[in-house]
Amino acid sequence: MIDLNMLDYLFIFGFFAVTLGIGFYVSKKSGKSSSEYFLSGRTMPWWLLGVSMVATTFSTDTPNLVTDIVRNKGVSGNWVWWAFLITGLLTVFVYAKLWRRSGVATDIEFYELRYGGKPARFLRGFRSVYLGVVFNVLAMSAVTLAAIKIGQVMLGLSPIAVVGIAGLVTVIFSTVGGFKGVVYTDFILFFVAMAGGIGAAYYLVNIPEVGGISQLLSHEEVSQKLNILPDINDTGTLITLLIIPLAVQWWSAWYPGAEPGGGGYIAQRMLAAKNENHAIGATFFFNILHYALRPWPWILVALASLVVYPDIASIKDAFPNVAESKLGDDLAYSAMLTKLPNGLLGVVLTSLIAAYMSTISTHLNWGSSYVVNDFYVQQINKNASQKELVNVGRISTVLLMIISAALALVLNNALQLFNIILMFGAGTGLIFILRWFWWRINAWSEITAMFVSGVISIILNFTDAGLYLFGGVDAVSELAVAGLLPGYMTYPFVVLITTLSWLAVTLFGKPESDAVLFRFYEKIRPGGPGWLRILNRASKEDISLPARNTKWNVPAGIAATLVGLIVVYGALFATGYWIYGWTTLATILTILTLIAAILLYKLWSKVKEVIF
Repeated sequence: MIDLNMLDYLFIFGFFAVTLGIGFYVSKKSGKSSSEYFLSGRTMPWWLLGVSMVATTFSTDTPNLVTDIVRNKGVSGNWVWWAFLITGLLTVFVYAKLWRRSGVATDIEFYELRYGGKPARFLRGFRSVYLGVVFNVLAMSAVTLAAIKIGQVMLGLSPIAVVGIAGLVTVIFSTVGGFKGVVYTDFILFFVAMAGGIGAAYYLVNIPEVGGISQLLSHEEVSQKLNILPDINDTGTLITLLIIPLAVQWWSAWYPGAEPGGGGYIAQRMLAAKNENHAIGATFFFNILHYALRPWPWILVALASLVVYPDIASIKDAFPNVAESKLGDDLAYSAMLTKLPNGLLGVVLTSLIAAYMSTISTHLNWGSSYVVNDFYVQQINKNASQKELVNVGRISTVLLMIISAALALVLNNALQLFNIILMFGAGTGLIFILRWFWWRINAWSEITAMFVSGVISIILNFTDAGLYLFGGVDAVSELAVAGLLPGYMTYPFVVLITTLSWLAVTLFGKPESDAVLFRFYEKIRPGGPGWLRILNRASKEDISLPARNTKWNVPAGIAATLVGLIVVYGALFATGYWIYGWTTLATILTILTLIAAILLYKLWSKVKEVIF
């Protein structure tokens, strides 16, 4: 537990006052209509939306998650989320303009634009609850769990006290300010959070126990965990940490903030943009900041924690009052922060509060947008007034906060929840990529993928089937069990079964009606060979659709994605190698990154071309 002084409290309570002030300031305009409350009237600029996206993904649990990964698997373990950059850049250069062009209020509304009939209505209603409530609550619970651990270790607060204080302030400004309040406060939250993260890393690397960057990197507990790429001689680790994320995970998994083809709160911000170019700019800005700028301060603190707290037992000895159920490697980040001096301590605590509030407020607004637009209006009251919709949004915001806080009290660690969410979305991602460009995909394709993925994940995670197929430790006998397949094949197995299932339904089931497909194509203008049959049908029926594309820009978008990967990964790795002092490799990567950035700038004009 730490002692805060007046300066620390000044930072913390001053921040609370600013965020609440912004929420109340914009509340009048946000309450005018559901469009204002959830999308701010679609008038947001790219830079504000981009910062909002990155502030949202900088949640309280993210440093804890990165710390857990680095302590157990080394720096290269971060490929489990670094691989999602591929998805992110495809969203930038291919899907952002399509989302903005759709004009839907939520990405769930897209289902009744792309599909038709009762299956589309069911899919929209079910997914609004499945994602907006169930998955959303899980994600918020992970964030709140991190806040609980920080509160216990740093402030000596009980879990209920942390949930009560942090949750109350967040839910107040989220409820009154709506989306505009969330985005405006995100702008402040981002800079506060970055200042805290960088300040903490610099100070903690130089405390006497660590001894500075040179001593840290040469320490026996740390030196073996520095590699950015996994050891190629360790086949199992290489497959788990690099090959599966890059070859399978990025396109197959649904995960909040990294949905293939865009979705969730990322789509919400694209839909709120002024126009298509602002949607593209926002998502590109987000991916640069998220992957190239932010990870290293967390990684450095995680590495330093290996010197100060080499194992969980040492954390337990230092913090005996922490509940046994909350102990884990992810707790090391909070433990390190207790060594900060007053003043900087206030800034870092404020940054963590900022990270928590940014993520939770976004999830609350995003989840309640599903409840209002895709469930309440569709299933309960289609004639609801704008005032009623805003009130339902505010009520659902409060309820989502209460449910997620209750769940957080029974969870143990962030990585545990990350893996569960990742598994439940396994195999569904390819549909989200292809549904824009292949006419044959229908509502039953998505329904099949969603249920097959969920059922298989439940079987593998909560029954003995997973134990016997992929091995593990039997909970009853506590003995190791050898599986029929290597453990790292669990995720690809779910992807394979799910993909084969929805492809079979797609190819042998009934396609969407021509009327639905014509309507979608006319509005979105996706282009490409996957729609040629529909264009030919429309031509035969004398139906006027946009002219056949002669300059389909998806190939240019894919090329820009590949070059963008070099830019962002190059910046990420070059930064790491400069920190390590590996100057030759760092210089080469820096030059390569600059060359790729120039090439990407030239490709940008082609990506921005109108499709027709």
